[in-house]
Amino acid sequence: MAEKTTSIFQRVAPGFFVLLWSTGFIGAKLGLPDAEPLTFLLLRFAIVCTLLLMLALVLRRPWPVNRRQALHIAVAGVLLHGGYLGGVFSAIHRGMPAGPVALVVGMQPLLTALLGGRLLGERVGAKQWVGLLLGFAGVVLVLSGKLALAGASAAGLALALLALVSITAGTLYQKRFCGQMDLWTGSLLQFAATSLVLLPLALTTETMRVNWSGNFIFALGWLVLVLSLGAISLLHLLIRRGAATRVSTLFYLTPPVTALMAWAMFGEQLDPLAMTGMALAAAGVALALKR
Repeated sequence: MAEKTTSIFQRVAPGFFVLLWSTGFIGAKLGLPDAEPLTFLLLRFAIVCTLLLMLALVLRRPWPVNRRQALHIAVAGVLLHGGYLGGVFSAIHRGMPAGPVALVVGMQPLLTALLGGRLLGERVGAKQWVGLLLGFAGVVLVLSGKLALAGASAAGLALALLALVSITAGTLYQKRFCGQMDLWTGSLLQFAATSLVLLPLALTTETMRVNWSGNFIFALGWLVLVLSLGAISLLHLLIRRGAATRVSTLFYLTPPVTALMAWAMFGEQLDPLAMTGMALAAAGVALALKR
C-alpha cells in the first residue's frame, strides 16, 4: 500500500507542483501594483507563519532536535524564499521586464546540474544534459516575444541574478542538510527566518504602504494558501524524495504554463514560436527526468 501511494505521488506531484508554482507570477502581477515587493512578501510571510504555527501546535509536529539543525533549516529558507522571491519581485519592481527575469531564473536547472555532481554526488547522464539544454531552449522560445530590455537597469539584472543564485543554492542546501525537516515546523522556521532578514531591508528601502484593493487581497490570499502552503510544501517533498537536478528541471515548465495562464487571464499574445517553445520545453523535461 505504501509503495502504491509513493508511486501515485511520484506521478501526480510534479505536474501539480508546476501548475501551482506557475500561478505565483500571476499573483505577483495582480498584487505588486498595490504594494512594494518586500512589504508584499512580509505580509505574505506573516500570515503564513501564523497559519503554520497553528497547524504545528494542533498536529503536534516535531521541532528541530538541536540548534544546528534549526540553523540549517533557516539558511535554506532565507535562500529559497528571501533571495529568490525577494530578487524576482524587486527586479520586476525596478523595471526589469518579466520575460528577461524568467529567462535568467530559467538557467537554474543547468546551474543545479553543474553544481549537483560536485556538491551532492549526483550523476547527470548524456540524456539528462540534452534534456536540460532542450528545456532551456524551449524557455527562450516561449519568452522570445517578451525579451525586450526596455526599462531594464543594472540593478534589475543584478536582482534577477541574485534570485537565480539563491534558488539554486537553496535547492542544493535543502537537499544536503535538511533531509529530515518536518514539513510544518521546518517551513515555519524558514518563513520566520526570511522575515527577520527582509524586515530591516523593507524598513530602510520602502514606504511599507499598502493599497488594500480587491486585486491585492485576492493576490495575497492566493499566494499564502496556494503558493506558500501548497507549492512550497510540494517542493520540499520533491527535494526530499528526488535528486536536486531532477527536481529543478521542473522549473523549465513554469514559463510555458505561466504564458498560457497569462493568455487566458490577461489576453497576452501567444505566437507559434512560443507554442513551439512550450513543446520543446516539455520534451526537454521529459528527457531530463527519464531514468
